[in-house]
Amino acid sequence: MPRLFTALEIPREIAGPLAMLRGGIPGARWIDPEFYHVTLRFIGDVDYAVARDVAAALDEVERFGFEIGIDGVDQFGNHKPRAIFAAVKPNSALIELQAEQERLMKRVGLPPEGRNYKPHITLARLRNTPPRQVADYLSLRGYFRSPNFEVPRFVLFSSRDSVGGGPYTLEASYPLM
Repeated sequence: MPRLFTALEIPREIAGPLAMLRGGIPGARWIDPEFYHVTLRFIGDVDYAVARDVAAALDEVERFGFEIGIDGVDQFGNHKPRAIFAAVKPNSALIELQAEQERLMKRVGLPPEGRNYKPHITLARLRNTPPRQVADYLSLRGYFRSPNFEVPRFVLFSSRDSVGGGPYTLEASYPLM
């Protein structure tokens, strides 16, 4: 049973500088740069028939390519930090692509995503990390910005059952016009 999600890939020229942000938080599990991505829609564990339906539905997407950029580094979890992430500047093309995928997944029969969409690139997963250490890290690295970069396609990834962070297998790619 595959665990699927759709995503935007991060080019090497952006992943390299992001990788330089690694370190400085004891106990953090840093994501390997080759696995950096912006999740569009987490699909989850599905049987192979649903996986085929998902792939076919995604083939219907006809959108133009667009640009995105990184606008800071932050954390999820507030008083109990769970992850460090690079925030992606949302724009209408990104939000519309994500919303279309949400509609397509509902049509396939999947339940709606329960959380509001916040485009980001997970850099590290945290477990029992003191909030003060995260605050110190963010005070030094939180202002990271990247130039905008082109998004020529989105992809369907599968992953093994784990705590996240890869490895991911590219199942299909969908070019944007």
